[in-house]
Amino acid sequence: MNIEIWSLGKQNDDFIEKGLQYYFQKTKPWNPVSLVVLQLPKKNLTTDIARSKQMEEELILKKLQPGHYLVLLDERGKALNSIQWSQQFQSCMNQGVKTLVILIGGAFGVTEAVKQAAKQTWSLSNLVFPHQLVRLIVAEQVYRAFSILNNSPYHHE
Repeated sequence: MNIEIWSLGKQNDDFIEKGLQYYFQKTKPWNPVSLVVLQLPKKNLTTDIARSKQMEEELILKKLQPGHYLVLLDERGKALNSIQWSQQFQSCMNQGVKTLVILIGGAFGVTEAVKQAAKQTWSLSNLVFPHQLVRLIVAEQVYRAFSILNNSPYHHE
């Protein structure tokens, strides 16, 4: 199963990129993971929140393929611990999911259409984090989940 972390926004700062590559490399023996940064063209940037969300929706839904299993990250989603993340990944693999997409929505959230396209909605925390940091946290949690599934000593209970 491929895992793609989709994130709206700008490209990573160097320190975030280094952290992402660190976790992607550590996860690679078990499972491929990649980051896809979705950016609106500069000419489409607007201060109109509803219009921005609509354009982001078009970008997301256009990229979403039938073989994708979309998990939306949202502060109002279901709070899962690391073991539950690993169980969710195992369940997706058992179901034959080809690509698990973990979506980090835009600064103002996502539209109802994107919420409806998601198979699940998870919350990382009640706290609000900058998008780039969320990318790094997700990369680490993916690595942790596969460590759990593969009985690696990385995760301690």
